[in-house]
Amino acid sequence: MPDSKAQQVVEVRAALSHALGAADDTLEAAQRAYEAAVTRRARVVAAARERRIRLAGERDKRLREIDEQHDRDLAALAGAAAETALVAAPGAAGLPWAQWRPTPAGTQVPAPELRVGRLLLPYDGEVPALVPLLDHGHVVVEGDERIGDDVVAGLLLRALGSSQAGRVRLTGYDPEQLGGGLAGFAPLAPAGVLSFVGPGGLPALLDELVDHVRRINETVLAGEHSSLRELAAATGRRPEPWRVAILLGAGRADELSRHERSQLDRLLRTGAACGVHLIMRGFPVRPAAGIEVVQAAEGDAARLGGCGDLPVRLDAGPPASVVTRTCRQIAEEVAAGPAPVALDSLLPEQEWQQSSARALTAPLGDSPQGAPVHVTLSDYPPHALIAGPSGTGKTNLIYAWMGSLAARYSPAELAFYLLDFKEGVSFARFAPGRRDPSWLPHVRLVGVNVNTDREFGLALLRFLADELRSRADAAKRHEVTNLAELRAEDPGGTWPRIVAVVDEFQVLLSGRDAVAAEAVNLLEDLARRGRSQGIHLVLASQDVSGIEALWGRPALVAQFSLRIALPRARRVLAETNQAADSLPRYHAVVNADSGATEANRVVRVPDAGNRERWSELQHRLWRHRPAELSAPRLFDGDAIPRLEDSPEFRVFTPADTVAAPVVLLGETIDVTSRSARTVLRRAPGRNIAVLGTRVDEACAVLGTAARSLAAQFAPGAARYSVACLDTDAEAAVSALLAQLSSDDTGKFTEANIDFLLEDAAASAQSGTAADKPHFIFVYAADAAPKGSHELLRQIMRHGPERRIHVIGWWRGAALLRDTLGGQASRTDMVGAWVALDVHGSELSPYYPGHGSPNWYPRPWRALHFDRSVHRGAEVIIPYGPS
Repeated sequence: MPDSKAQQVVEVRAALSHALGAADDTLEAAQRAYEAAVTRRARVVAAARERRIRLAGERDKRLREIDEQHDRDLAALAGAAAETALVAAPGAAGLPWAQWRPTPAGTQVPAPELRVGRLLLPYDGEVPALVPLLDHGHVVVEGDERIGDDVVAGLLLRALGSSQAGRVRLTGYDPEQLGGGLAGFAPLAPAGVLSFVGPGGLPALLDELVDHVRRINETVLAGEHSSLRELAAATGRRPEPWRVAILLGAGRADELSRHERSQLDRLLRTGAACGVHLIMRGFPVRPAAGIEVVQAAEGDAARLGGCGDLPVRLDAGPPASVVTRTCRQIAEEVAAGPAPVALDSLLPEQEWQQSSARALTAPLGDSPQGAPVHVTLSDYPPHALIAGPSGTGKTNLIYAWMGSLAARYSPAELAFYLLDFKEGVSFARFAPGRRDPSWLPHVRLVGVNVNTDREFGLALLRFLADELRSRADAAKRHEVTNLAELRAEDPGGTWPRIVAVVDEFQVLLSGRDAVAAEAVNLLEDLARRGRSQGIHLVLASQDVSGIEALWGRPALVAQFSLRIALPRARRVLAETNQAADSLPRYHAVVNADSGATEANRVVRVPDAGNRERWSELQHRLWRHRPAELSAPRLFDGDAIPRLEDSPEFRVFTPADTVAAPVVLLGETIDVTSRSARTVLRRAPGRNIAVLGTRVDEACAVLGTAARSLAAQFAPGAARYSVACLDTDAEAAVSALLAQLSSDDTGKFTEANIDFLLEDAAASAQSGTAADKPHFIFVYAADAAPKGSHELLRQIMRHGPERRIHVIGWWRGAALLRDTLGGQASRTDMVGAWVALDVHGSELSPYYPGHGSPNWYPRPWRALHFDRSVHRGAEVIIPYGPS
């Protein structure tokens, strides 16, 4: 039992000891856990503290980034606003007064907004404060009157300076100061840009503006466009100027009558669409769309209706000197006339699409209302007279008309023949040149610098008369009466309408001579009968009143029912029609009823003289020309033709035998560039005499004759003898001999010419013809020894039948008569002659009948006559040295 107790005690003690050990272990573990928890808590607290610090840093950084981004965004918005303001108000519309200058815009749509000050932004930024006026609406100025006057002056000057001169017209109503508020703009009044209305003139002004709006809606917009702004955007043209009425100090609302209030409301509602704008101070106006209110005040207290409550610092008024200088400049530009529109405004969308069978119709420009003014050439009106003093744009008008026609009608439908009697090359651009090989495909002939070559104008009329006969004969064959019917019956024929333009045509008709008489007769026939066959004449002149040959024939003048008068033109319109007296530059009166006042149409003519713009059109048409179309004939009266360019000379081919050699002597003054020629047949008189003292021209004619003969004969097939009896001709003779075949050519001088003449005279009197032609060229034949004259006469009398021909130069018509045997001698042994500086009266012995040719010598021109083919002499131009 005791043992068992002891055992139990031991066990209990062992259990307690084990429990104590376990408790200690647990306590120790708990202690460690506690310490670990404390450590972990400390780390968590430290981490939380560090995270809070980091988050605070990130928060502060992000807040700084947000602030910086906000500042950048605000700066970008401010920059964008400033750039937008610059775009909306470029140049004069937005420049500060210190840098201000007029910068008139072209056809900017819409018109720029106008700066009145600076818009102050909340973040210490500022951008230009702009007010929309032209093409937008109206402006009401309230508040301080002095500052308000500055605002009005600034708006007006910016509107004037940012538009073309005369495109903004001002009307002032200032009953309180009687116009004093607009005194700085007074220089505009003489030019019609500014007008004033008296204190009692407000009702009439409002009525006139309302009527203007009605006219714009009915005649200009005509239901096709909702506003002039839309019309300008669609067409690129502003047909009407802006009308700005400045209404200052009307007073209380009860001072306006019911009618005035009604008219004012109409203008506020409909005026802006028609280019009528109001700037008002002191007028009761209810807020509405299109009305900008400017609250004028000192400092930052000003406000703009379109900018909410943002403060505005208004600009000071424009300097008085700037206003006066600008207004004077505008007035001068208006007095000089508006700038022309571009040539492109006349061109169709598709070129060469119209038929000329019945008429030629094309716009010449715009009317004052902006509608195109079309001009027609047909059976009525058939022909045109154009008149205008120098510098009024006559040539430009012709260019514009030609360009408009050429773009609509193909070369198969229209042909131009152009002649300019002025000293100049106005029409030369239509023919190929050295720098520009293109030409206007419709042009068949260009004559320039022909003021001394009236014969060329006569040649053109003769050519047109031949064409008229040809068309009339074709009409008879087809049993028709006019061009439209002929083209319908003969669709395969070539029947374009012909427009012959003769500038300064009075030169052709000046003088009382055979040229003027024949020219008037041809003109009258062409004017009377040409209309039905599609031949139209356009005659232009600086001063039509002095043309006796034209005005003396009322039947001829009556055919020119289409009259075009440029500024200050005289007598081209009816005597009582003074419309041309007040025309500005680049304008013309077009009248299709012989100048009657009621038929006037005013046209603004584009700038067609610009070579770059014209070249673009001409090159485009030239590239589309028919392949078979040849370049036009260019006759330049100041140019000396070259034998190498002669079509007749180019077709010569050397041959062993030539039955009738052709001698070329010069170029005829004719529509076709043909050569004057004389045929050396085996017949009496087939010799040629050149008469005159001009050595260079005489040598040129003889050299041309020799070269043209040499081009027809193979080497050895003809004989050439050249006798030089004038030392001044030595250089020309040497140059000629270098071009002729030396085996068949002999040179003779005064020392040995007798040998040549004796041999040739013997051959001439022999019974048989020479085995080959013998051509004897004698330079200064009158200088031959006296004893040799008889030999020369024998050669000239009998030689041609033996194929021996003399081509000689005599230094005077009387000297040739001496060679032929004196005053009583016959002259028929000289069958052809070329007269240089010899007057017509001296040529009567060599001219058929009892008269003499109408010939007055002029430089590098000659008179050619061949009795075997000519009824009268022809004027030629000697070919120059090759």
